[in-house]
Amino acid sequence: MNKKSGLDLPREAMLYEKLADNKVRCHLCAHECTIADGKKGICQVRENRKGTLYTLVYGRTVTRHTDPVEKKPLFHFYPGSFAYSMATVGCNFRCRWCQNWEISQMPREQHLVSGAKADPEQIVFEARNNGCQIVAYTYTEPTVFFEYAYDTAKLATEGGLKNIYVTNGFMTNDMLERFAPYLDAVNVDLKAFRDETYRKYVGARLDPVLQSLKTIKRLGIWLEVTTLVIPGINDSPEEIRDAVDFIVAELGADTPWHISRFFPAYKMTHVPPTPMSTLKRAYEIGEEAGLQYVYLGNVADGEDTICHHCGTTLIHRSGYQVVENRVRPDCTCPDCGTRVAGIHMCKSDESE
Repeated sequence: MNKKSGLDLPREAMLYEKLADNKVRCHLCAHECTIADGKKGICQVRENRKGTLYTLVYGRTVTRHTDPVEKKPLFHFYPGSFAYSMATVGCNFRCRWCQNWEISQMPREQHLVSGAKADPEQIVFEARNNGCQIVAYTYTEPTVFFEYAYDTAKLATEGGLKNIYVTNGFMTNDMLERFAPYLDAVNVDLKAFRDETYRKYVGARLDPVLQSLKTIKRLGIWLEVTTLVIPGINDSPEEIRDAVDFIVAELGADTPWHISRFFPAYKMTHVPPTPMSTLKRAYEIGEEAGLQYVYLGNVADGEDTICHHCGTTLIHRSGYQVVENRVRPDCTCPDCGTRVAGIHMCKSDESE
């Protein structure tokens, strides 16, 4: 008989409580599912087996790639560096415009949990072997593979690597508090600023996302925010202004905000791409509200980092590549001396 490896055995989940009648309540994300024996949570990758909650995706990656950190997008965290990006199947959202729906919705639509075996030690080894300074938990919603990400992040931290999280922000404070010692930067996808939009198009709620944004900031984790602007869904000037006002008031004017252009996908193929005029108006609203760093994504221009005081170009990007980085080692503008918000914003010694 072949001996099973640790990845073949069921892995008990973290952050849940046992209830009567073999039920459990998951405290990983803000859905906080109550799950009966033999059933799964909304994410479809956490299963109750006789009163014990198990993760079905531990050590099973559906994709692993080396990416520029700018692709996450994180523009103010080690710009020009590379991240070893990993994901499992599954998501606790069901966004109608999902770009990665084939893997995020696989457990829900195909009733399939697939993935190549790779334990945390292998992920960290591959990250180093690929010349990456960072491990990124991304592509699908990393909260649903929390245990896998948590163990990997601990090893990565011990090995001198950084950890970044690209997320919908629908986790609990308990999860963030637990992960905080090993989490260096987060990009949260703020999908809309209306609760009804979240309920109708995403299957979630807005308030937990706002609470997560504030918690991430409080914990001292570097934070950037992305909004995919979708015609007829979240593109009104009033809604954009409300989102920007929240970022400025609750997260700080130095929080980078990425405005991404929508392209038809998944169940929204009938919706046209976002007009450039809409994106430019959103950019103007961000600047008028006092945001210091506003970026346009999924377009040809709009990815340079500009000094908010004197207007000089600090970091010139082409696509996801840093062409020139003029930020001084003390994280200041070379022309006026204004401090540039971020983590290790200057050109690294290794690239000089």
